[in-house]
Amino acid sequence: MTNVLIADDHELVREGLHRILLNSRRFDVVGEAGDGPGTLELVRSIPAHVLVLDLSLPGRNGLDLLRQIRKERPDLRILVLTMQAEQQYAVRAFKAGAAGYLTKACAASELLAAVSKVASGGVYVSISMAEQYAQRLYEPASALPHQRLSDREFDVFRRIASGGTITEIAKDLCLSAKTVSTYKARILEKMQMPHEAALVRYAVNQKLFDEDE
Repeated sequence: MTNVLIADDHELVREGLHRILLNSRRFDVVGEAGDGPGTLELVRSIPAHVLVLDLSLPGRNGLDLLRQIRKERPDLRILVLTMQAEQQYAVRAFKAGAAGYLTKACAASELLAAVSKVASGGVYVSISMAEQYAQRLYEPASALPHQRLSDREFDVFRRIASGGTITEIAKDLCLSAKTVSTYKARILEKMQMPHEAALVRYAVNQKLFDEDE
């Protein structure tokens, strides 16, 4: 039996994942968490084979959290299950230590296949993601403006472009408003954008977000 941990800030999502995994009779859900600090406490205290991790947990940047978990529990296999668009976050997630990446639009059968794959020591990517990156092999190597950003800068950029205020972003990431403002200024400079509205237009034109975000 494969022991699985679930970290997602929506109780309904956790319940659904719990039910899907248990009904397969191949997995046992041994713990759940709804925020970043709770997830760290969970992985530190409960032995498991796989962590199903949402990147948008309150209280902690998802990629930073992923890196810390990998540092503290290198034996724990991490499957990212998120609403974040694959083409924008997947590579960053794998570089941070993920063993698999899925969006929440996936079918239950794909989720089970992904958990099995990472639990056995493999790496899981969806067919659509594999196709996207195969196509990119033929594209010019020059970086787009948003690809110049660090992981934290990219996270703040997406939140700004999604309509988040400085205060809201600061609260979600447990940062000061001054720090978020500094990130915003750095993002505008790196992307060579004159103002916040330009960031929004860029995000829309580059299709950085899923339609339901």
